[in-house]
Amino acid sequence: MKKPWNLPDLPVYSLATAGEAGFNMNICTYVSAVSMQPKRFIVAVYHGTRTLENMYASEQAVLQLLDASQVDLVRTLGKKSAVRYDKQAWLRKKNALTQWRGFTVLRAAAAWMLLQKLWHQDAGDHVLFLFDVLQYRVNSPDNILTLDALRQRKIISI
Repeated sequence: MKKPWNLPDLPVYSLATAGEAGFNMNICTYVSAVSMQPKRFIVAVYHGTRTLENMYASEQAVLQLLDASQVDLVRTLGKKSAVRYDKQAWLRKKNALTQWRGFTVLRAAAAWMLLQKLWHQDAGDHVLFLFDVLQYRVNSPDNILTLDALRQRKIISI
């Protein structure tokens, strides 16, 4: 039986960050809009990751809402560490990248949101970041990647 927090079918995101070692992308499912005006999001970033290192050192990031066609990116972006695996080379080889607002982003993402960091707070095995949305672009609104699709493909088990 599922636990109550696993019942909703939530969207799957990737946080695109930049740092000394170049760009990085991860998978984020602990994401929530928390204000309508100004538009703000809370994003939880896992400890011990390149994404967390980049977020501590940077003021901006891009939150990417993934399209269902990007399901095959999840194992690499979410289950491999950029500390030990070259995600940049892998994404370039797949021709999955483009540029938007000075960030390397996923070409086929359903939407991109340029975020400005406001604060962060340790929250257990993740660090919460509160962001303002500075700009956004919707690319393909009709086929969002969700947790249920990851469950059906046996990428995650809940």
